[in-house]
Amino acid sequence: MKIQRIDHIGVVVNDLMKAKEFFVDFGFTVQGEAEEQSELLDKVVGLKGAKSQIVFLQAPNGQINLELSKFLNPADKSEVQENFIYTHGMQHLAFVVEDIEDIVATMKQKGYGVFVDTYNYKNVYKLCYFRGPEGIIIELAQPLADNNL
Repeated sequence: MKIQRIDHIGVVVNDLMKAKEFFVDFGFTVQGEAEEQSELLDKVVGLKGAKSQIVFLQAPNGQINLELSKFLNPADKSEVQENFIYTHGMQHLAFVVEDIEDIVATMKQKGYGVFVDTYNYKNVYKLCYFRGPEGIIIELAQPLADNNL
């Protein structure tokens, strides 16, 4: 098993615009903004009808990307379970990998809880989400095409 690099760090916030401005002030550039509502988001969040706003930012040196998310549904933290991807603060690390099936099999064998098994995301990535020690959420991403990752 070999990790190639960190793809991005995901941070869930209450005030998306304020968080975006904060990182832009530090020299990050906005790479894209989107509203997400999909089957994959439902699986990752663990609730039907999940909806979020997302801002993708890149560090000045291009070595790290941030994914800032504000959840519109679920919006009330009292309705959600702890340790899901929509709780506030840093929530997951994403790694670009070469052989996602092999890594997922190894993680399952080691007893790590896969909560979204290998998933084809828009024919761009194969993705998988599992929990590491202390409930840390890890996303594995294997590019399906040459998209400069």
